[in-house]
Amino acid sequence: MDAVSAFYFAHPFWVWLGIGAIFLVIELSTGSGWLLWPAGSAAIVAVTSLFVALGSGRQAALFAICTVVTTYLGRRFMPRGPSPAPDINDQLGRLIGHKGECCGPIESGEGRVFVDGKEWSAELEGGGALPDGAKVEVAAVLGGARLQVRPTA
Repeated sequence: MDAVSAFYFAHPFWVWLGIGAIFLVIELSTGSGWLLWPAGSAAIVAVTSLFVALGSGRQAALFAICTVVTTYLGRRFMPRGPSPAPDINDQLGRLIGHKGECCGPIESGEGRVFVDGKEWSAELEGGGALPDGAKVEVAAVLGGARLQVRPTA
């Protein structure tokens, strides 16, 4: 243990950088968004230890203060919210706006359409009928794998 404490007192920069790296690896593994701020705070303490000789207690206090401040500011000015972009993993949601064609006639507002390389159960927006091969556009995704479509020109 004497070797570890001797290394710490001789090179606090590398120790704090290592602590920051550990927090960053855990953050990247979990994606929680909470450990990013302690990782940045450890980097701040590491850089500070290069220019200012602080004891280990003061370094720990600086780390704690920086962690509280950066976490507060990070959550205050970068709030999490719904993503403005569509989720690329939502395979049904990404179909909205895609064009396709009827696989058979749509009668009484129900039928099947071919969109994005697959055949889907479909409901015609507003009801009605469309002939086989009519061009359609996906307006919405109804429950499950059922599409609501509208005719296109």
